[in-house]
Amino acid sequence: MTEPKNFLREKPIEFNRTFKFDQRLFAADIRVSLAYCYALFQAGVVTRLESERIKNGLQTILKRAEFDRNYFDETATDVHSFIEIRLIGLIGDAGEKINVGRSRHEQSATALRFWLREEIERIAEHLRELQSALIEAGDRQKEAILPAYVNSQKAQPILWAHWCLAYYEMFSRDRERLDEVWRRVNVLPLGAGVLAGTSLEIDCEEVARALGFEGIAANSLDAVADRDFAIEFLAACALLMTHLARLAEDLILYSSAEFGFVEMSANPDNLQIVRGKVGRVFGHQFAMLSTMKNLPLGIHKDLREAEEAIFDSVDTMKFCLKTMEHALENLRIDEEKTREAATRGYLNADDLADYLIQRNVPVSVAKRTVAEIISYAISQKKELGELSLKEMRQFSESIADDIHQALSLEQTLAGKNQIGGTAPEGVFEALEQAKTAIEREEKESTSFKNE
Repeated sequence: MTEPKNFLREKPIEFNRTFKFDQRLFAADIRVSLAYCYALFQAGVVTRLESERIKNGLQTILKRAEFDRNYFDETATDVHSFIEIRLIGLIGDAGEKINVGRSRHEQSATALRFWLREEIERIAEHLRELQSALIEAGDRQKEAILPAYVNSQKAQPILWAHWCLAYYEMFSRDRERLDEVWRRVNVLPLGAGVLAGTSLEIDCEEVARALGFEGIAANSLDAVADRDFAIEFLAACALLMTHLARLAEDLILYSSAEFGFVEMSANPDNLQIVRGKVGRVFGHQFAMLSTMKNLPLGIHKDLREAEEAIFDSVDTMKFCLKTMEHALENLRIDEEKTREAATRGYLNADDLADYLIQRNVPVSVAKRTVAEIISYAISQKKELGELSLKEMRQFSESIADDIHQALSLEQTLAGKNQIGGTAPEGVFEALEQAKTAIEREEKESTSFKNE
């Protein structure tokens, strides 16, 4: 199939057009421009009348876009030029002054940081809601027991709540990483000019305060050429997606007919989609790293690739987080089936070894004795706890009449009473601490939004 004759003439225009994806910076760009307009007035670059006309024009554009879905022009080159054209169309030549002293590079970088800062906050909020769903799922059946796995084989019994808290901890680290990224995103590049700075008396500190930025870029060249914050964000998303995929995989397996541990109202197919989305975010991170490693210091159009990668990753993260939260909302485990699985397969073998070692049996002898007892139990088609005292004492005289209590499921759990272990007392305390922390954060978040 041959290309149309005008292909070479039209495609380069389309190839350079970014409005289809960067239009989501629309509101951010206008808010940045409003703050910059005031800075221009303070610097004496625009008159009070011009300043008012520019601000009124920008606010009119923002309102029209909110109420008119057809307001955007898909043929625009990018969101920044779209706003500029609309502004000039509204207020005339005065609209051109909004870009005096600033370049498209710093304008784009500032709008992107401003937008991303708020999106990170939203992702962190979704993540907190997912943590809350985990805590609620654990609390609903906090005494339920299931087997944990080593190398995909049943290893030791744990509490269901302990399993939920494991993912809670993973997501806590993810939130810490997002918070660290947020701090580095929240740096104002405005004032960098094309790349060497600006000769205008722009009060960048006032602009930073107006826009909520905590710092100002220390080097103008780095300010416009930097996309480290984008790569860091994608890296944090990639690790978060890894944790979401592991959670999805556990639930997929546990809800399968082979396991039958979990019942949930969510569609398991959606969990598979979450698992598959990991590669998408990984790809964005790798693409950004590959792009940046080949760029000499300066301004390059390659930097625009950061925007589409960030936008798609943000959408992916929010979709996956809400999907996983929904999966946990009405999830219940079959306590009878999971308890049965936790009592079969000689999962208390390590407890038997510990029992012998605590009675001064040498470690090597204890391990060999346990192996012999398990071999015997298999031949008798019995679990360790089902062997009689007489049967067990034929392998070691150190075994006393308290052995069955020591090998019971309850004692197996209770014995893991060190910090971070699955002993019920410690798990229930950790559950309450996590619940209190989440509730406090939710109250603080609500209070902050109402201010």
